[in-house]
Amino acid sequence: MREQRDSDISLHHAGQVKTLGFIVNPIAGMGGRVGLKGTDGAEVLQEAKRRGAQPVSSDRALLALKRLAASTTPFRLMTGSGDLGEDVARAAGLDPMVVYTSTPGSSRPDDTRNAALVMAYASVDLLLFAGGDGTARDVLEVVGDRVPILGIPAGVKMYSAVFGTNAQNAGSLAARFVAAEPSVRFREAEVMDIDEAATRSDQVSARLYGYARSPHERHLTQNAKAGSVANENMALDAVSRQVVRQMKPGCLYLVGPGTTTRRVMTELGLPSTLLGVDVVMDGALVGSDLNEHQLIRLMEGHETRIIVGVLGGHGSLFGRGNQQISAEVIRRVGREHIIVITSMDKLISLDAGCLRVDTGDADVDAMLNGHIRVHTGPDRSVFFRVRS
Repeated sequence: MREQRDSDISLHHAGQVKTLGFIVNPIAGMGGRVGLKGTDGAEVLQEAKRRGAQPVSSDRALLALKRLAASTTPFRLMTGSGDLGEDVARAAGLDPMVVYTSTPGSSRPDDTRNAALVMAYASVDLLLFAGGDGTARDVLEVVGDRVPILGIPAGVKMYSAVFGTNAQNAGSLAARFVAAEPSVRFREAEVMDIDEAATRSDQVSARLYGYARSPHERHLTQNAKAGSVANENMALDAVSRQVVRQMKPGCLYLVGPGTTTRRVMTELGLPSTLLGVDVVMDGALVGSDLNEHQLIRLMEGHETRIIVGVLGGHGSLFGRGNQQISAEVIRRVGREHIIVITSMDKLISLDAGCLRVDTGDADVDAMLNGHIRVHTGPDRSVFFRVRS
């Protein structure tokens, strides 16, 4: 019933020039490669900068807006001043209407919420934002179900279902929405977030904050994080034991975040960082909760493997919650040295029917595309398609 009502609304707006809101969270994603699991809070942002973190959200937002700017259907764009969206919009060749100006010294969450509120009162047809789960929460808090929202993935935590599978696909979906293409439908999309402070203490505290009305098209949008069941756990325990038995002497293993890969560390009898990257060699722990630069330093002169799981309903392999394993790390390791572990049930449940990569580097994403071996049980594996 809801889908029919949403379809009627889409048809009602067909033929009219749509107005889009556009917000960039400039600090989103800065904590990823430096191993901070997020960038919520002033102290965390300062620590990210101290570790050499660089802004990433504007680059991601630009990829999306270039796709949107290529649309042959006219549209209006409202945005915030400067790095809140205006700079990116102009770089994409657009002429936006600046409807919110940030105050020097104001907090970024307040900027996001205030800009979103202005756009909601202006009755934009879609609010496009670049950030992570924290940004999605801020937007949802003020717009509720009054305005459809769509996220350009640019953060560290992106468990919510309001995001495109990558920046370009978010832009493509926005362009299809502008053109009122019938393939675009609306859904009630989960807005999730995890407690960053808890994750830094190696605990996962996930919470559903609400549902946003969001455009959806299969292959262009991600699903919410999926849960696990008992029979999956048994298979994953067994395949983890096999991975440990087959570890090569003198080889460095980068063990990615998550409960799946934690099983490998448990089989080794080693402590692990649930949402960080640990490194082992010859059965010993070489480093815990390492960032991109620390990983690259350890890799010098060593043959290296990467062990990763699949992030829930997203089907994400790289680019969601494991940004420490950056494009440069993946390039140096090589595609043939990536060990993927997940359950067959999880693969079957993936709506997109493929694994996703979004490393921020087009060449590395292209290198990862194709079919990759996925270990689903002892002496059991499948070749599963990877798409950027």
